[in-house]
Amino acid sequence: MAIHAHKRGEESNDSLLQRFKKQTQKSGLVKLLRERARHKRKPSKRLQRLRALKREGYRTEKKKTQFYSNM
Repeated sequence: MAIHAHKRGEESNDSLLQRFKKQTQKSGLVKLLRERARHKRKPSKRLQRLRALKREGYRTEKKKTQFYSNM
């Protein structure tokens, strides 16, 4: 994941820095490092189950409304 930016000819330091910043943003390195900066606890099995049930409820409700909206 090494990112390199070498000065091109008469390029100024500011434009070199901008180019480097753009490369790091496009690679997603900044986002990855920010996520890794803090330890996130994994959700408990109980919480995972509750979330899954909630998702399933939303999906069934959406299916019901989709069927009737086509008529």
